[in-house]
Parts: sequence; structure tokens; C-alpha cells
Amino acid sequence: MDLISILTLFVLAIFVGFEIITKVPPTLHTPLMSGSNAISGITIVGAILAAGAEGLAGESSLFLWLGLAAVIFATVNVVGGFMVTHRMLAMFQKK
Repeated sequence: MDLISILTLFVLAIFVGFEIITKVPPTLHTPLMSGSNAISGITIVGAILAAGAEGLAGESSLFLWLGLAAVIFATVNVVGGFMVTHRMLAMFQKK
């Protein structure tokens, strides 16, 4: 795929993800965040593979930077998900 197709797919994924996240009611957000940690872990592995793929990058380092950004965003998502899950489970413990 050429660069324009890849960037178009990336921008469309951003818009679809934003629309899906904003439509989730607050009561379902915490359980969905907990369940998405496994998916984000898979995203981290894919982003690491994308960042290290020299065959795709060629002379340009665009794929390296996009892969690095994906690793950072997925890591923030996993850590945030675990923090929210921990806080949610702490609410159910007896004092």
C-alpha cells in the first residue's frame, strides 16, 4: 500500500475510534476499559513489530515514528486501564 492509503486508513481509524468511545455510557466505561487491556497488549506487540520493520521504512523513518507513537499510546492505555480497574476494585473492598 502506498503512503496515502496508509495515512487515510490511520485517520479513518482515529475518527471511528473517537465516535465509538464517545458513545459509551459512563456506567459501561470502566468494565470496557478493563476488558480492553488484553487488546491493547496485542496492539503494543503489533506496534513494536511495525516500528522495527525495516523493509517497510526504507529510507524514510515515518513508519518508525508512527510505530513508536503507537507503542506509547497503547502503553498509556494499558497503564490507565489497570489504574482504573484497581480503583474500581478498591471500591468493593470492605473497610
